[in-house]
Amino acid sequence: MLVKALIAIAFLAIGILVGYIVRKNTAEKVIGSAETQAKNLILDAENRSEAIRKETLADARAEAHSIKQDAERDIRERREEVKKTERRLVQKEESLDRKIENIEQKEESISKKQRALAEKEKELDGFIERQVAELERISGCTAEEAKAQLLETIEKDVRRDASIMIKDIESKAKEEADRKAKEIITGAIQRCAADHVAETTVSVVPLPNDEMKGRIIGREGRNIRAIETATGVDLIIDDTPEAVILSGFDPVRREIARVALEKLIVDGRIHPARIEEMVEKAEKEVNTIIKEEGEAATFEMGIHNLHPELVKLLGRLKYRTSYGQNVLKHSLEVAHLAGLMAGELGMDIKLAQRAGLLHDIGKALDHEIQGTHVDIGIDVLRKYKESEAVIDAMAAHHGDYEPKSAEAVLVAAADALSAARPGARRETLDTYVKRLQKLEEIANTTPGVEKSFAIQAGREIRIIARPDEVSDDAMALLAREISQKIESELEYPGQIKVNVIRETRAIDYAK
Repeated sequence: MLVKALIAIAFLAIGILVGYIVRKNTAEKVIGSAETQAKNLILDAENRSEAIRKETLADARAEAHSIKQDAERDIRERREEVKKTERRLVQKEESLDRKIENIEQKEESISKKQRALAEKEKELDGFIERQVAELERISGCTAEEAKAQLLETIEKDVRRDASIMIKDIESKAKEEADRKAKEIITGAIQRCAADHVAETTVSVVPLPNDEMKGRIIGREGRNIRAIETATGVDLIIDDTPEAVILSGFDPVRREIARVALEKLIVDGRIHPARIEEMVEKAEKEVNTIIKEEGEAATFEMGIHNLHPELVKLLGRLKYRTSYGQNVLKHSLEVAHLAGLMAGELGMDIKLAQRAGLLHDIGKALDHEIQGTHVDIGIDVLRKYKESEAVIDAMAAHHGDYEPKSAEAVLVAAADALSAARPGARRETLDTYVKRLQKLEEIANTTPGVEKSFAIQAGREIRIIARPDEVSDDAMALLAREISQKIESELEYPGQIKVNVIRETRAIDYAK
């Protein structure tokens, strides 16, 4: 067994040695082959790179030659352009030289003509002087006097022509303006029908019988004193049968007193404690009515987002009158008229209506706050955050402030329409007479007026012109002058027609 093992080991060692020798020979052959291939590859790469280098160099030389040719061609073209430009400049320079030479010749010719004209002008001046002297000798007046006479004649002609032109233009403008204004105003008035009202500063409370007067007066007058103290209104109990008169400048307090007195009469229990209780109830009732009236007015006009205090002030206007006209109804009428006219003219209808409704809001407080109702209204509207457009229209409705919008002008016109329509307002007799006297005085103090007559309740002034002082053509100027004086010196509702009449009479006697 040992021998077999040794033999096996020997064979194994021989096999390993033989395998080593075989692998070594095989590896040397492979390495030699690889080195040969590598050398071949290197030689092939060197050959190829040399060919590429030569090819690239040839291409570069060809491209350089092309670029050089292009550059030389561009240079030749630019040189040609420069030569052409030089030739044009030379031609222009020669042309300018010729023009300058022509101008110099013309200047010299003009200078000669100017000298000749100056000599002619001197000769003409001398001739004119001789002619003026001859004319002065013939006419017997100097040039200044003749100029004055000529200007006077021209002035008369121009004034006559201007008068005719003004008359014609005014006639056409008035016709067109009257037509358009009548369409707008009559349409607005027809669509806005308001009652004619005439309220006073007193209220009459009917009594069931005359015995009630004694109960109202009370023992030693305590009841009547309690009523007057609680309401601030005077009670007038006289011989008027079955009636008591309440007098007071504040219409709201007067209405509270009227309602309270009517409740006391119905209740029958009249004593100071009951009077105070009824006055308190009447005050709440009147305040409710005031609020409802204000809300009704805003609802009628479709005006929303109005401050609640302004609504109450509007309701107070129900008990306020101006020249006998109910102010709330007047405000509604103005709002309707302003809105209708704004619609006809394509303006802001809501703004005109809102400003028209609020234009007399200051009259609700003018018994309590000092100042004009316009200034009070401005403060009130600003306090309750009304827009500047509404405040401007309200402030300008009497001309105290300049209007800043067309809607403000419409509100002023609607206010004048509502106040000036027949039956809308009452005017005291003294004021009415004084206004008519002032109207005639303005006309009579105008040069060229013989006499004047105020007619149509002061809405027309008829003027008799002096025929020897005012010509037919100057009548338009006289009417315009008097109209402007009336506008600047007199306050009046609506408008006044100035009617100038001129007549020439020839009188003779048969003997």
